[in-house]
Amino acid sequence: MLLLLRHGDAADGSPDAERPLTAKGRDQARAAGVALRTLGVAVNACLSSPKVRALDTARIVCEELRVEARAEQRLAGGNFDAEALAADLGETVLLVGHDPDFTNALRHLTGARAKMKKGGLAAVDEGRLVALLRPAELAAIATRR
Repeated sequence: MLLLLRHGDAADGSPDAERPLTAKGRDQARAAGVALRTLGVAVNACLSSPKVRALDTARIVCEELRVEARAEQRLAGGNFDAEALAADLGETVLLVGHDPDFTNALRHLTGARAKMKKGGLAAVDEGRLVALLRPAELAAIATRR
């Protein structure tokens, strides 16, 4: 299973690669991690864009999931092959990055035309979109624990 998580809300500024998460973005990341744990999702590996907002999102989520987040340059911007990135990393792999890249990856993997929201999560299993959760839905799941 591939999990695609768009980074949380980030501050404006320059340079782009150094934009940090806002308090809202940190809350979104924490909620995503707690929601995944609450749902019993066991992540085997996590790859993230090296940009600060994405890597911090990944680290916060992965703290909840007890897995290490690893920076992956191919997620820094532009199209990428999600399946190739996840190959040989385990049954469930979390990718953390940016839009429009993740919206494009979701379309490529499933044919779905869905826009990834900041802090939103898509789950893809064997080419099927099995979940598309907005940040508010992840937060609702996280508070039910």
